[in-house]
Amino acid sequence: MKSNQFFNVFEQVILDYHIHDSIEKKPDNPFDQKDFRFLLYQKNWIDTVQWHLEDIIRDPEIDPVEALKIKRIIDASNQKRTDLVEYIDGYFLEKYKSVKTISSATINTETIAWAIDRLSILALKIYHMKEESERHTADENHKVNCQKKLDVLNDQRKDLCSAIDQLIEDIESGKKYIKVYKQMKMYNDEDLNPVLYKSK
Repeated sequence: MKSNQFFNVFEQVILDYHIHDSIEKKPDNPFDQKDFRFLLYQKNWIDTVQWHLEDIIRDPEIDPVEALKIKRIIDASNQKRTDLVEYIDGYFLEKYKSVKTISSATINTETIAWAIDRLSILALKIYHMKEESERHTADENHKVNCQKKLDVLNDQRKDLCSAIDQLIEDIESGKKYIKVYKQMKMYNDEDLNPVLYKSK
C-alpha cells in the first residue's frame, strides 16, 4: 500500500464518524482484521474521537467535574493511540524482518508507524479546516484565512506522503533499517508516576 491509500482510509473514518458525530459511537470497521487497513481504521477512529474530546474540554462553560472526566478519557485514549502505533511498528518490523540491509544503511528519525500517526492527524486537520473554509456562518475574511491554511495543509500532506513512501522504499531496498523504541509513557504507569505510586 502507498501512503495515499492510508490517507484514503483516514478520510473514510472521518466521514463515517461524522454520520453520528458522537464520541460514544463505537467504530464499525469495514475491513477484515487480517487487512492492514483494519489497523489504519482503528488508529484514525481513536484520533477522531480524541479530536472531538479536545474540542469539548475547551468549552469555557464546562462543568469542572465533567472536564476532569473527559481529561481521564483523553489520557486513556492517548495510551491506546500509543499502543496501536507501536503495534503497527511491530507489523512493519515483522514484514521487513528478512530484508538484507546494505552496509551503509541508516535509521530514520521516526518509524513508519509514527509517520502514519502524523498523517492520521493531518487528515483530521484537513477535514476540519475545509469545514471552516466553507462555514456559512463565518465571515469572508475567516473563510479566506482558513482556505490559505488548508492550502498549506494539503501541501504538507503531499510532502508527508512522499516522505512515507520514500521511507518504505528505502526499507524495502535495505537503504534504511527499522529499529523500534517503545515510548515508555510514565504518567499512566502506577509504578513510575510519583503521584500514583504514593497514593497506593
